[in-house]
Amino acid sequence: MTIDAPPAVAPDERHARASIEHGRPSYSWRFGQDRRLEMVREFVPLEGARVLDIGCGVGTYVRRFRQFSDQVHGIEVEPERVAEASRELSNIVCAKGEALPYPDDHFDLVFANEVIEHVDDDRKTSEEAVRVTKPGGYIVYFAPNRLYPFETHGAYFRGRYRFGNIPLINWLPDRLRDRFAPHVRAYTRRGIRRLFRDLPVKLVHHRVIYPGFDNLSARHRFLGGALRRGLYTAEQTPLHTFGLSHFLVVRKNED
Repeated sequence: MTIDAPPAVAPDERHARASIEHGRPSYSWRFGQDRRLEMVREFVPLEGARVLDIGCGVGTYVRRFRQFSDQVHGIEVEPERVAEASRELSNIVCAKGEALPYPDDHFDLVFANEVIEHVDDDRKTSEEAVRVTKPGGYIVYFAPNRLYPFETHGAYFRGRYRFGNIPLINWLPDRLRDRFAPHVRAYTRRGIRRLFRDLPVKLVHHRVIYPGFDNLSARHRFLGGALRRGLYTAEQTPLHTFGLSHFLVVRKNED
């Protein structure tokens, strides 16, 4: 997939550019994040584990992982976010996923929550994730599903970026889709698995999940709860194909 360079952003819009190119970090912990953490715990033993959070933002998941272990590290490409996270958290480093500053076979879990779609080279980042994972350790990705009816990272129209959920862009052919959303990837089922092709890992689990509807639930509790119940049930049916995100768990070979 070829990603074209997005239109230039003025220097005084640095923070906006960071949000566009690298996503917006999570500042609060809500139902959606709690659900994802429990999904990770279903497959990965976290107690005392050495964990790396790739693209940790301001450290939201790092804080939660430290409920289970004090050996939790995070990397982030935006220096301002690293500085903010480091005010309260140790082991937060400014680095890119394509060049992880850690030795081979080091972590029990390498975690990336809605990050792999933003990196410059998703295959190289996946290779690095495998390299720093211990034999028998796990790599967990949450990443956008190409068949979700909305592009949640906004899009470019006539050279101007528009935040928000833009309908049907991800259903367009690659060439056209990448003109509207050159700043972010979205993955098919085959595409997300391809990131680990020929690497020394085995697939443990892969499914597509729907969102937490946290913003909607905050405004309309009944409607948000109804959507959660209905669509989480749909995750067990063929309708899971249209969910928000891939949940992918692979385990590094011990041979």
